[in-house]
Amino acid sequence: MRVSTKGRYALRLMVDIAAHDGEGYVSLRDAASRQGISLKYLEQIAGMLSRTGLLQSGRGAQGGYRLALSPEEYTIGRILRLTEGNLAPVVCLTDSDGSCERCDECSTQDFWAGLYATVNEYIDHFTLADLLMEYQRKVKHA
Repeated sequence: MRVSTKGRYALRLMVDIAAHDGEGYVSLRDAASRQGISLKYLEQIAGMLSRTGLLQSGRGAQGGYRLALSPEEYTIGRILRLTEGNLAPVVCLTDSDGSCERCDECSTQDFWAGLYATVNEYIDHFTLADLLMEYQRKVKHA
């Protein structure tokens, strides 16, 4: 499994918005500048996050984006699955029934299923609040 720039940037954007949540709507221009990410790319990511209800958007001079929920309510897994799609390490785990024609004789299927379960458990264990705490810790020490 490899997380693309879309997934990585979505997490960075969500942390940035959470960190500046008390300031009202967060301008994508400001977030792009702070994060060193292309504004055009962040617009695509923010649009996707907004359309799926993870962010709220506001228009006008004071517009931008803000979290739709509290940081504790977002798992990292939810954000990554939205941006990356299925995080299965092999194609046979993406089938609707979780198998393939060789499932009964495949000696590696249980290994891949275990890896997939471990990845899902790990990314669902952490929330946006956890990443926000880490961000705040690192900013204090910078």
